[in-house]
Amino acid sequence: MPETATRTLILGHSPDPDDAFMHWALAKDMIDTGELKFEHRLEDIETLNRRARKREYEITALSIHAYAFLSEDYALLNHGASMGEGYGPRIVARAAMAPAALAKGKGLRMAIPGEWTSAHLGAQLAIGPYDYGIVEFDKIPEAVARGEYDAGLLIHEGQLTFQDLGLELILDLGVWWSERTGGLPLPLGGNAIRRDLGGLIPRVSGYLRESIRMGLEHRDEAVRYALQFGRGLDLAQADEFIAMYVNERTLDYGEDGREAVTRFLHEAHAAGLLPAAPEVEFVQ
Repeated sequence: MPETATRTLILGHSPDPDDAFMHWALAKDMIDTGELKFEHRLEDIETLNRRARKREYEITALSIHAYAFLSEDYALLNHGASMGEGYGPRIVARAAMAPAALAKGKGLRMAIPGEWTSAHLGAQLAIGPYDYGIVEFDKIPEAVARGEYDAGLLIHEGQLTFQDLGLELILDLGVWWSERTGGLPLPLGGNAIRRDLGGLIPRVSGYLRESIRMGLEHRDEAVRYALQFGRGLDLAQADEFIAMYVNERTLDYGEDGREAVTRFLHEAHAAGLLPAAPEVEFVQ
């Protein structure tokens, strides 16, 4: 019998501890994927969002914000979600201020990690339009501390370490969203799969979900692997950060999680921040 030809699929995800934790088992070839091989591409979330616009990767992490523009080509997997359960991206500054002080036209500028990030969409919903500049996500705290920007919008591990630079918390978007919605989690990112994979989608989805499950079941080993991607985090901080964004909800959004995604995008559309609110499809 001739050997089945190998097929390589590109899997794009962020170079941060929670994504590394999710994909640990796949990266270490601990799952039998047959003739399918996964090539991991680690890039910041805004780069992944932009690549998805050109349909470059078969599987990719996406901002929920970006999904609003990409739903014709990609479907959301029902696992791999990053959700803020009463916490989320944080707006910080060198001194305390009211969030409304950052509104457009008041002379202040905020550093953000990208225009298609869910953090940016949530911040606009929370405080309205504002003036901003785009800065690499891991350089935002230092840019604010140096006075290059008046405030910064933090994602990833910066949410835990900003106080080391003497910065003050202005607004936690996860808290704001929970209060606004009566307790819904804040949808931030998800894993998406290109629709043209067709009949392969359930199989690939199963491998990705199994990788998450194995990480949760072999937590110590997976956390130590993920620590190498935690800029400035010690083991305890990496474990805390991973627990925030990789948990049972990462295996399944849940009804309230799926509701949160739809509401987030529909509210953004109603506020004029999105040209349309897509019909959200989750691949089981």
